[in-house]
Amino acid sequence: MADAKAQKRQKFENVFAVLRDELLAYLRQEGMPQDAVDWYRRNLEYNVPGGKLNRGLSVVDSVEILQGRALGEDEYFKAALLGWCIELLQAFFLVSDDMMDQSVTRRGQPCWYRVEGVSHIAINDSFMLEGAIYFLLKKHFRTEPYYVHLLELFHDTTFQTELGQLIDLITAPEDHVDLSKFSLEKHQKIVIYKTAYYSFYLPVALSMYMTGIPHTAQNDPYALAQSILIPLGEYFQVQDDFLDFAQPPELLGKIGTDIVDNKCSWCVNTALAIASPAQRKVLDDNYGRKDPAAEARVKALYEELGIRARFAAYEEAAYKRIVALIETIPEKPQAKAGEVVLRREVFKVFLDKIYKRQK
Repeated sequence: MADAKAQKRQKFENVFAVLRDELLAYLRQEGMPQDAVDWYRRNLEYNVPGGKLNRGLSVVDSVEILQGRALGEDEYFKAALLGWCIELLQAFFLVSDDMMDQSVTRRGQPCWYRVEGVSHIAINDSFMLEGAIYFLLKKHFRTEPYYVHLLELFHDTTFQTELGQLIDLITAPEDHVDLSKFSLEKHQKIVIYKTAYYSFYLPVALSMYMTGIPHTAQNDPYALAQSILIPLGEYFQVQDDFLDFAQPPELLGKIGTDIVDNKCSWCVNTALAIASPAQRKVLDDNYGRKDPAAEARVKALYEELGIRARFAAYEEAAYKRIVALIETIPEKPQAKAGEVVLRREVFKVFLDKIYKRQK
């Protein structure tokens, strides 16, 4: 099983090498000096392929499910290319996000702007990661009837994510704690715009366009997909927030920092909604402080308020709600010969990966 997963990842990573070389060939074709070509190569290799690649791989998985068969060589390449475009988008967000947050490490190595000699050049480097998306889409999809849908989807999703980032930055700046700005409603808006659109809706919508699922006036499959995937993305982020508090670092794979970083997390917003005046004072005095003792006091208050049990109840309710939404997709949709239709399995695969995950 692990071997099959590694092979799947390797096959996907092989496509990145092809795309990287296409981008570098374009720079050479434009007469860029060798040091610029070398810099862009390092930018791409340092920032794009190092993560879990879940978003990119899910495009390939979704195309396979929708087609109901293994993909041919060209089909696989195109699906993987769309997946890598999401990974480029993610890299663009992370390089700039790390500068805004003054983060230290990312994926176990120094953030790109902290690499020797990079500093503020990382701002332009983030733009060049984003620009790569549109270069690759134009090169490989310009003759496809759904090309403009791909462009609109990437532009719309980028703007949505940036709106989510804006609300997050002005609600929870790391250096100024004001819990009166926090609320569960604000948290929901942040996670939908900052995470759910690009991490959940984007991969599936790309796979739907690639397989030729049409927009329809009644029961639009894209609106239906969004109505399932946005709650799924919201659930994923709430779960992420909970694990940051509740899971020991050896199981989580990293040290949770939401409390000391003044994050507008589900945990603190749930606590604020039910805290007594005395408990609220504990939060006001200790949340967002770079102090292990203050962090411990917040964690103790979370235990006192029963955040674990509240999350367990939230998770079960979210799971049932999403299962019910998935069941609104017809079980055996009527497809004409050669036509691809939306399938429940696309969404079940996402939900099964997330439900009761531990890291």
